[in-house]
Amino acid sequence: MRTLLIGRIGALTLGGATFVFLFLHDSWRSDNLFLVPDLVLCAVLLAAAALPARLVPPPLLAAFGYTAGVLATSVASYAVEGRLGLPSLIGALTALALAVALVPLATRGPA
Repeated sequence: MRTLLIGRIGALTLGGATFVFLFLHDSWRSDNLFLVPDLVLCAVLLAAAALPARLVPPPLLAAFGYTAGVLATSVASYAVEGRLGLPSLIGALTALALAVALVPLATRGPA
């Protein structure tokens, strides 16, 4: 279950880093279109990582998929402005890689 442990650590890291990023970059503004999706991202990742081992793969896979989507949208919004959102890009690629790694565990039928 090394993959599951790596997935949990990744979820805690991505969720925690996103939450800290909101504070460091003064993102608690009502005009920040990503505030609610980022907060949902944090909550979903942390909740999925906290589930018991036998239940965690499908919700964690979904959480990483949601995270990759939110962060990829953030990367695109930076690109439209002619900038590179490197933290969002790294987060999106990490979430995508972790989601791919979890597919075999999440799609395995009952034992």
